[in-house]
Amino acid sequence: MKQNDIRNIAIIAHVDHGKTTLVDRLLQSTHVFRENQQVEERVLDSNDQERERGITILAKNISIRWNGVKINVIDTPGHADFGGEVERVLKMADGCLLIVDAFDGPMPQTRFVLKKALENNLKPMVVINKIDRPGARPEEVLDEVFELMLELGANDAQLDFPTIYASAVNGYARVEPDDGNMDMSPLLDAIIEYIPAPDVDVNGPLALQVCQVDYSSYVGRIGVGRLFSGTIHDGDKVLVIKNDGSRYNASVKNLYTFEALGRQETTEAHAGDIVAVVGIADTDIGDMYTTVENPIQLDPISVEEPTLAVVFEPSTSPLVGQEGDIVGGRQIKERLEREAESNIAMRIVESENKLGMEVAGRGVLQISVLMETMRREGYEFQVGRPRVIIKTDEHGKKLEPIELAVVDVPSESAGKVIEIFGANGGEMSDMVQRDDQVHLEFKIPSRGVMGLRTRILNATRGEATLFHHFSEYGPHRGDLGGRQNGSLIAMSTDKAVAYALDALQQRGTLFVKPGDVCYEGMIVGENSKAGDMVVNTAKAKQLTNMRTSASDKGVILAPPVTFTLEEALEYIEDDELVEITPKSIRLRKRLLNEKDRKKARSGAPK
Repeated sequence: MKQNDIRNIAIIAHVDHGKTTLVDRLLQSTHVFRENQQVEERVLDSNDQERERGITILAKNISIRWNGVKINVIDTPGHADFGGEVERVLKMADGCLLIVDAFDGPMPQTRFVLKKALENNLKPMVVINKIDRPGARPEEVLDEVFELMLELGANDAQLDFPTIYASAVNGYARVEPDDGNMDMSPLLDAIIEYIPAPDVDVNGPLALQVCQVDYSSYVGRIGVGRLFSGTIHDGDKVLVIKNDGSRYNASVKNLYTFEALGRQETTEAHAGDIVAVVGIADTDIGDMYTTVENPIQLDPISVEEPTLAVVFEPSTSPLVGQEGDIVGGRQIKERLEREAESNIAMRIVESENKLGMEVAGRGVLQISVLMETMRREGYEFQVGRPRVIIKTDEHGKKLEPIELAVVDVPSESAGKVIEIFGANGGEMSDMVQRDDQVHLEFKIPSRGVMGLRTRILNATRGEATLFHHFSEYGPHRGDLGGRQNGSLIAMSTDKAVAYALDALQQRGTLFVKPGDVCYEGMIVGENSKAGDMVVNTAKAKQLTNMRTSASDKGVILAPPVTFTLEEALEYIEDDELVEITPKSIRLRKRLLNEKDRKKARSGAPK
């Protein structure tokens, strides 16, 4: 039986194609906010990192009402590194809104999220957004979307998709690009008309699958999922079926449905709706809540395997404990184990040498978000260079993760970009000329992506755009060239002095400024040549009575290079670490003492 008063829809898009802004406009159009209420932009991006990075990291549930129909809206991450979030929340939807920029057209992550939606048999609606943008080409973009769906194996029903043209930033949606409509009603009407209502059995046995887990310090873990069958009440006795097949009985203490931006407590919820359940203490992603008498088990939630791993270790820096409150290995381990409970897209285990915890995910961005969260919580720790996860086929041959990389670059710089990709194991698969821009596509090992963005931007003077995501496991492509230049390494623990840095900037690029505390083994810059160099960052000018301060030349230093977490992880080599504190991101050698490093290079015992 169809629940005609409910629609469950996921919003999917490439990063920065206007997905979250569009949700803002839908909320405003359905009068979720008072007319005089001040509402900040991108209201769903409530996480600090989401606002700072301008991307959606965590999937979120809201609901709006239009013409008597409740529309459950699931806002999903657009970046492929958060594919685990996308994969599981799509199970709660019957259809999807695919948002595509009217200028850019489908991008790599458009392909990724659309592929997941089609595999889940969702009915798509296409929204060509930013039609007000200079150079917008909505008709061409629509053709590109259709071709992409064909390529991804969309069925006939999925290919018969409706299209809405919109400018989310200006708050309007249109059936035709130039029909003059200035509100969002055409999009809301189309959702109700074209997105299927849930086809469920309200009177059947209970079947609820947990797709998200929230946490409250008051009530503990909260299981969020869609009711595929039956009705659930607060106080109900339910059978919980875990991913490993184990079963136990539990009671529903509280029950919530989603209304506008929050949750509303209710006494019962019916099949087709999305609900939050309190009372199942150790609930996990993929758990089934069903009836004891007539249990139902759905297909488990499968998430693609991680492709990249980083080891988290307690900090061994001479400055440990000066900027963070939580530095112990046991505390770091407990924090990461809690993360593993709610994030099925990550695999978190103790490292082989027992010195830290190995965190495996789908990319550097996903893992760096966790690092950033922990440093904001007061943790200090150190991490090594990310390593790709190698597999073997049935013949024993090594396979490594291969990524699809897409670059848009001015025509005059295309040759440099092709050269850089070739040096990093990339193979060009497509090249399209668009006016004075060239669109390039490559297949490149994940190993070759490390530090690629920086090299591309330097070679093109910042005029290139690069996107990449995991494509497949393919044959191992042998050794790839690493960083060409060596490091400038501090020889002692002291504050950096302008006079010393002035001399050192002739030797390479600096990562520190006067007054920064450096320590033995800390990387303070990049050598202009191959090979590492130990340097004195605290060397002061020797003054004599033959020289006066008036005769000294002024010291002019270039601004130091600063790293984001992702940039730092991609920059370091195998013998280097990133030290992470609430206030600092430092690069260092794993072995701080120069004599120890020489012994390691020679193979002699320490």
